Amino acid sequence: QIQGEVRIPRSISSVEYRGVLGTLSTMVRTEGARSLYSGLAAGLQRQMSFASIRIGLYDSVKQLYTPKGTENTGMAARLLAGCTTGAVAVACAQPTDVVKVRFQASGALPDSARRYSGTVDAYRTIAREEGIRGLWRGTLPNIARNAIINCGELVTYDLLKDALLRAQLMTDNVPCHFVAAFGAGFCATVVASPVDVVKTRYMNSSPGQYRNALSCLLALLMQDGLAGLYKG
Repeated sequence: QIQGEVRIPRSISSVEYRGVLGTLSTMVRTEGARSLYSGLAAGLQRQMSFASIRIGLYDSVKQLYTPKGTENTGMAARLLAGCTTGAVAVACAQPTDVVKVRFQASGALPDSARRYSGTVDAYRTIAREEGIRGLWRGTLPNIARNAIINCGELVTYDLLKDALLRAQLMTDNVPCHFVAAFGAGFCATVVASPVDVVKTRYMNSSPGQYRNALSCLLALLMQDGLAGLYKG
């Protein structure tokens, strides 16, 4: 997602990664197999804090938006619940996401040029060099990304599962949940990819590289065109 990124000063970078399999093989060849797990600690911290809030609150918030006496939750309540839980989760877990992105991006650099020795050092270094606000860099695009993903994922999951049960194609069991989750994950990823690319680049940017998330988006479009919005 950050390959070919416009930098200040501008630099022309060669294409190092081509496709998913090409990226995997290049990383293993140039950085070793351990590089595939770069940022794992920060990734686990993010999932434990972010996913527990996002998914754990969804049913409660959905009921909060559902009018009393209504048996079935409407689409509007599901959308509002998805946006709300996504925004709350981002506000709490944003530092873990910033550290995960930064730590993974620095993995391809030579040892002497790496900015962080570990995830704990990344938290400290970002806070020291960029202030506490640096740990919340890219919060707005991340909220937008997760609102879209929550709406696309959780809502689509509910709708697909309800459709399967109503059509009596499956019963309410693990295979049914798997099929609904597969469809929901696919739809959410396709819809949220553009915001995800901008979010990743903006989080990984150094101070002054982009004025805001919009300038990051414009730089991406100028550099890579519309296809750049679907990198990764």
